[in-house]
Amino acid sequence: MAEKTTSTVVLGIEGMTCSSCVSRVEKSLGELPGVHAAVNLATNSAKVEYPEGVSAEDLVKQVSKIGYTATLPAADQHSHIHHEHGSKPGKISLLERLVIAIVLSVPVIILAMVPAWQFSYWQWISLLLTTPVVFFCGWPFHRSTFLNLRHGILTMDTLITMGTFAAYFWSVYALFFGAAGMVGMHHTLELFAWQSDPTHNIYFEAAAGVTTFLLLGRFLEERSQRSASAALRALSELKATEATILVDGVEKRIPAEKLAVGDIFIVKPGEIIATDGEVINGQAAVDESSLTGESLPVDKSPESAVTGSTIVLDGRLTVRATQVGQNTRMAQLATLVEDAQLHKAAVQKLADRISAVFVPIVIGLAVLTILGWWIAGAPVTVGFTAAIAVLVIACPCALGLATPVALMVGTGRAAQMGIIISGPDAIESSARIKTVVLDKTGTVTTGQMSVTSIHTTGAHHDVLRIIAALETHSEHPIAHAIVSKAEGLKLPAVSEFSSVAGQGVTGVVEGVIVFVGTQDWMEQHQLVLSDTQAVQLETARHTGATTVLAGWDGKVQAIVAVADTIKDDSAAAITRINQMGLETILLTGDHEDAAHHIAAQVGISRVIAGATPESKLQVIADIQKRGEAVAMIGDGVNDAAALAQSDLGIAMGTGTDVAIAASDITLIRGTLTAAADALSLSRKTLRIIYGNLFWAFAYNVAAIPLAMLGFLNPMLAGAAMAFSSLFVVLNSLRLRRFAR
Repeated sequence: MAEKTTSTVVLGIEGMTCSSCVSRVEKSLGELPGVHAAVNLATNSAKVEYPEGVSAEDLVKQVSKIGYTATLPAADQHSHIHHEHGSKPGKISLLERLVIAIVLSVPVIILAMVPAWQFSYWQWISLLLTTPVVFFCGWPFHRSTFLNLRHGILTMDTLITMGTFAAYFWSVYALFFGAAGMVGMHHTLELFAWQSDPTHNIYFEAAAGVTTFLLLGRFLEERSQRSASAALRALSELKATEATILVDGVEKRIPAEKLAVGDIFIVKPGEIIATDGEVINGQAAVDESSLTGESLPVDKSPESAVTGSTIVLDGRLTVRATQVGQNTRMAQLATLVEDAQLHKAAVQKLADRISAVFVPIVIGLAVLTILGWWIAGAPVTVGFTAAIAVLVIACPCALGLATPVALMVGTGRAAQMGIIISGPDAIESSARIKTVVLDKTGTVTTGQMSVTSIHTTGAHHDVLRIIAALETHSEHPIAHAIVSKAEGLKLPAVSEFSSVAGQGVTGVVEGVIVFVGTQDWMEQHQLVLSDTQAVQLETARHTGATTVLAGWDGKVQAIVAVADTIKDDSAAAITRINQMGLETILLTGDHEDAAHHIAAQVGISRVIAGATPESKLQVIADIQKRGEAVAMIGDGVNDAAALAQSDLGIAMGTGTDVAIAASDITLIRGTLTAAADALSLSRKTLRIIYGNLFWAFAYNVAAIPLAMLGFLNPMLAGAAMAFSSLFVVLNSLRLRRFAR
């Protein structure tokens, strides 16, 4: 029996606000036969696998049934990954709602709290100002409440709606049917609910204040979310836009996307290779750092494979296209990044997790309060007043601020230290990290080639002058490193210069024919390598260095070792990371000798060398399968998928846009010291967040019994709630004093 084929689509999902929304969408899509969905709240998207007999339109309809909006991807397969937060044309943004709420709420709160300013009919002005705050500005909370109630689910949004609606509608009742609507009414600030006519007071300030505070928290939280599609956009920008093809021996420029398998195209020095292919003519050094992360160019000659989006540094290549479009390495890497981001589960906020228990308990207590006062023989209005105080005091204003305010202060302090933290997912992940995986080039090392040693048979400076003079005519990165080493020396003139890509250069310097290049280049020109030099050459290679030989007058005159150099702070930073109890692993595309040499110098005990972008991602996934949370620190395109897959991706700000976009934390300073700072600050921020959540929740639990017994009228409950929010803010401000 033939196996059923499946298709995959990434849907944009609108209307999700919390982890319960994610579960609901996944469960709904899973009800269709053979459908499997992975939903991501951070990217507002769902990657869905579906069999024959189910269409993409069926998936959209299924999501619509439960009250969310699903959209099919645009023509560009990566354009749909993320729906930017903010307003779309004709849609009110959260910021606009917040600004309106602040403008309207401030006078309502001031009038309620300062009886001396309560002019005639002030209560009716409060009604006019509060109504748009509660119903228009607070609509995102109420929409979520009603959507969840349709499916029998209670969340913190439910409590927000109940608290604000209770305060608002009780105040409306008091205005129209009680004593609060009388001309010249002033608030009486009694402590106990039974001390005065409950209908004499209004609580618009509680309804407006709660809504505004929580909008502020939601806005700060939304601002902290990163745009997951940035990684994919950055990947797309790496590709060539045009290609030069050969048609009957004539060169012709065409758009790169029109290349077909088998087409012959030309790549000149400095150009981006348009697609994956095989070299059929020419020799050149190719910069493959965008894929491998290694700064040393790779020499290409006939029959060598080349990868699209890499750059030809010198020489000219004629290439036959072997893969085009979505089958190229770069397109496959984009898919890896996309998959890693979609399957990276969003963090469930503590407030959401406790809502399943806390919300129904609060509702039950409010009902119990009314019944208790009724049984005690008190007027029904007294019981209702106490119940409203319960709902207002339980309204999660401080809980709603606990995470975003601490996050804002923590990320602000991080920014001062040159660290950009993307959001709460990054902060929470930092506490679970057990292993830190580090890329080598550009992360532990500078990513720049430099001369590490020179062994000469003559005067050191004289030999270096001659070699550098010749290398000034070359565009090869190793040549640049040698010329930099000779900075300050007076270089002689060079004549009859020529180069052979992948071999070396030659020219006449001070009347002598000089050859600089590989060992094969020396042998081709009968330049003899002594036994001592052979040992020096082997020693240099064992350190992972690239060697360049120079010779004239029939023998090799110098051996120059060129290597990527370790950053000054790498060893100290890795010591700090190790002291946090974290295992460190060096994961690099470089060869074993170079990787082990670097690791030994900085204090990393475990090394995985020769890694491709795909295998880097697999290494991260394998660690996660063991139940360990892992952080990845990298800087190249080849690290992007691993950064996205990891529980905490940390990118060097000096690296590629792709790596930065795929990460959770970006280090503007581009040093490992900043990485250690980021881990430490993230952990402290998380401790502050949990402290905020604990005290805000404990405050609610402690105050609810007082409200039930009538010891807090709703107005004082609102004031107490504001005080708890102030505590959360002041506690969060302690992060401003964080130091290394």
